[in-house]
Amino acid sequence: MTPLLVVVYLACTACAFAWIASLVTGDTSWVDRSWSIVPVVYLWVFAAYAHLTNARLDVMAGLVTVWGVRLTFNFARKGGYSGVEDYRWEVLRSRMSRWQFQLFNLFFIVLYQNLLLVLIVLPALTAYDNRSTAFGPLDAVLAMLFLGCTIGETVADQQQWEFQSWKRREIEAGLSPSPRFVQTGMFRFSRHPNFFFEQAQWWILCFIGTVAAGSVLQWTVAGPLLLTLLFVGSTSFTEQISVSRYPEYEQFQRTTSAIVPWLRRPERVVAHAVDTE
Repeated sequence: MTPLLVVVYLACTACAFAWIASLVTGDTSWVDRSWSIVPVVYLWVFAAYAHLTNARLDVMAGLVTVWGVRLTFNFARKGGYSGVEDYRWEVLRSRMSRWQFQLFNLFFIVLYQNLLLVLIVLPALTAYDNRSTAFGPLDAVLAMLFLGCTIGETVADQQQWEFQSWKRREIEAGLSPSPRFVQTGMFRFSRHPNFFFEQAQWWILCFIGTVAAGSVLQWTVAGPLLLTLLFVGSTSFTEQISVSRYPEYEQFQRTTSAIVPWLRRPERVVAHAVDTE
């Protein structure tokens, strides 16, 4: 049995569990709860099939393990493993009939997202198929970039956590928090810096696979590409909800980059642009 086939079997099991659990509990966040876990398992399958003797595969598995530990911790402290469902699914549920949402649950939340979790780790398949290529300086540079992105995402998540904790304390004290969403630290330069670093990590993993193959023309680019498209759609939907809750969020959108960290646009320039439209 090939490592890819083992990963496919594991993914099918993950799909079955997530779908059945969502039907039994009425909670559709089971894929969210496995998001930081199953890619780690998949990477170690490839590394194990190489008998843990291939430096590139071992490094790739180690990097994704670090990614998974960080994301699992952040998800857990927000209550993700204690029955808290993604608020976006509740919004979608309110906009669809019961049968429409169940189809969405099966085909997008369960099947598509689990397929994506397989696709984003397949640079490991490229590395596995090119095990004879020695681990080199470029691999080391990419590994360091991956860890740098992990640090960036950790900082962004911590800043978000600290802001939300402050906001919760203000509300519990009967006060009206201002501002109502985080705009400082990394969020001064990107509305979603954690999204930027998350996507960058999987593109870097893809590049490590291309180093093994000696060519950037690899079909496994489909994984990070589809992940980026998913984040584009997810960001748009998330921000629609944010604007409906906080009208002032529109000003934040006009002055601050959506994903890629960049310098803020001056409000006076924005105001002039709005006047001339």
